[in-house]
Amino acid sequence: MNKFEDRIAHQVRAARGNVKRILGRTSGDRRMEAEGRREQTRGNLERAADKLRAAFKR
Repeated sequence: MNKFEDRIAHQVRAARGNVKRILGRTSGDRRMEAEGRREQTRGNLERAADKLRAAFKR
């Protein structure tokens, strides 16, 4: 994947994790909530790493 596709994939991962977290909380499924939180955090960290790489590349 190129950089643009990676950035989109990281945003999608964070959004998907947010949806899972909310669905897990709403349905009372603690496992889904935790999985969503983990996925959202991973996506956010990858997005932050992309921004950091872009800042130092200039």
